[in-house]
Amino acid sequence: MPTSEHELQQRIQQLEAELNASRAELQEFTYTVSHDLRAPLRHLVSFARLLEEEAGAQLTGESADFLRTITASADQMGHMLDALTALSRLVGVQAEPEPLALAPLVNDCLLEAESSSADHPVVVNVQVHDSLEVLADAAIVRQALAQVLGNAFKFTGKVADPVIALIARETPDGAIELRVEDNGAGFNPAMQGKLFKVFGRLHPAKQFPGLGVGLLTAQRLLAKVGATIRLLPKDEGGAIATLTFVPAKK
Repeated sequence: MPTSEHELQQRIQQLEAELNASRAELQEFTYTVSHDLRAPLRHLVSFARLLEEEAGAQLTGESADFLRTITASADQMGHMLDALTALSRLVGVQAEPEPLALAPLVNDCLLEAESSSADHPVVVNVQVHDSLEVLADAAIVRQALAQVLGNAFKFTGKVADPVIALIARETPDGAIELRVEDNGAGFNPAMQGKLFKVFGRLHPAKQFPGLGVGLLTAQRLLAKVGATIRLLPKDEGGAIATLTFVPAKK
């Protein structure tokens, strides 16, 4: 056990070095796995498609379905490897926190989300006061909020009157909360343990597209600026994502 302030400081530095080394090893491992699996995966897809071209007319209905399933599954695995690679790269993302006005950033992210969902009109209510400032990195918050808004638009895609609300406030302890609330599909509270996990899907892929890495991506990005995210289901349907930031002025 450290017996002096100097020894304690040395121990802290040692633990930080070990943590950084572990992160670097994990990033290298994830990248290597995702990269090295691509060659056999490309071969699988290529030969499956060649087989379909060469013998497609001779295959029975069920056999043709089997071949299509092989190709689709291989394509899906490729997307999953892309997601793993993207997650591994988040380790190297450097944050430069500075005072950041929340309202303009929210409005910009909302415009991008709406343009990506032009075929899915949604009523959006925004309550973010111009005076609210957080200590954060604009690029990082933009990426994280894009994931959260993307989910809100996606999971309201099958309701008759989709509504999304973005509400920001200062909490009693001085933090800044941004709530993204929707009346979409929501999720079963029993599935809470799958949140913020790699490929932690809460709905079948046939019902809603996606890989289940958006929330985890948002969480890891926000952690770089001392922010957090939590997600809760609503009793009447839908979900509430709450992003909590360090205020720019304490």
